[in-house]
Amino acid sequence: MRAFLLAAGLFILIVVEILRVYFIMPFPGSQAAETIDIAYFIHNNIIWFRIAGVLLIAYPLYSFFTTGSRVNKIVIAVLLVAYGVVFYLFNFRFLADKMFLLPETTAFQNAANNKIPIKQLVIGVTMGDVSKAYPIEIIGYHHQVRDTINGEAIMVTYCTVCRTGRVFSPKVGDRLEHFRLVGMDHFNAMFEDSETKSWWRQVNGEAIVGPLKGTVLTEIPSEQMSLSAWIDQHPNTFIMQEDSVFKEKYEKMKAYDEGKSEGELTRHDSLSWQNKSWVVGVQSGMNAKAFDWNDLQRLRVINDEVGQEPVVVFVQPDSVSFHAFSRFVDKEVLTFVYNEVIGNMTDTKTNSLWNWNGECVTGDYKGKRLTSVQSYQEFWHSWKTFHPQTTQYLPATE
Repeated sequence: MRAFLLAAGLFILIVVEILRVYFIMPFPGSQAAETIDIAYFIHNNIIWFRIAGVLLIAYPLYSFFTTGSRVNKIVIAVLLVAYGVVFYLFNFRFLADKMFLLPETTAFQNAANNKIPIKQLVIGVTMGDVSKAYPIEIIGYHHQVRDTINGEAIMVTYCTVCRTGRVFSPKVGDRLEHFRLVGMDHFNAMFEDSETKSWWRQVNGEAIVGPLKGTVLTEIPSEQMSLSAWIDQHPNTFIMQEDSVFKEKYEKMKAYDEGKSEGELTRHDSLSWQNKSWVVGVQSGMNAKAFDWNDLQRLRVINDEVGQEPVVVFVQPDSVSFHAFSRFVDKEVLTFVYNEVIGNMTDTKTNSLWNWNGECVTGDYKGKRLTSVQSYQEFWHSWKTFHPQTTQYLPATE
């Protein structure tokens, strides 16, 4: 009986420590099943599991250490050390917010004093007359950066495993909330709020478990492009700079922008429609569509519809900056083509010239501006997981 109680108690102590982290971190097999409710239950009741385990082993430990043989004592000591190692690893090393720390300082510079290479990708946000750029290779490590623009609090997030950049208002109701990185679900980063301890998906700002389940954070429009392209569009922008404390961490991200990361979770499939292929995703209402990155590189400009919304998706000559706009102009639907001579696009109706900001600069539509449509670059496995209704754009020749 003593041995059984000891084994049962140690089993509970060790297994719950492992499962609490296993279900919400990218261990083999952990992200495929629908285990978020189990993970949340273990997470919130871990103290009771620990108490149960300690109560089960308390008497056997006392008994073995007072009357047991030397061999018994050695075996038990080894098992306790093993539990200590598991406890340390799964509480201080493998937890998401212990692996990916928040920046200690968030410094910004204007374009003239910027130290970030202009070829780097950024998530750009404009609110009112203020624009800011957040380099992906910085926020990709931190997973979230809190900031304010024009007096409004924002939460800039990025998940490198999904290649998803999203910007949210951190307000929940009328309360400014604080979030910590808690793990991931279906390979997407999850945050825990400090007030209710609900868990929120990074990809859409939705609370998926906890008291606030079903609540969705307000998304703030953002764009992904090269810093050079962003500065061209927003010359007065402020650019987030590296925090010197995390210089080595940023160095490990240096190949991420170009899709040259060697990590299995962050690598890039060069072939189309593979799990780690890049797509540009666009959602309109309940409809969603994915545009293959290889098609965009080849065609440069794609005219299509997402549900009932006619859209144009295009890539700038730098081959990394992309945009999506509605094709409605003056109650008409325009079709656009890429002009290789000037590296811009024209509409087929009037041959008017449109720049990458969606502005018509010459021709019959001069002064008109296309309405921006939120779009994202993402791994295909992520887009299809979180947009199960999505369709795929396939060129007419296929």
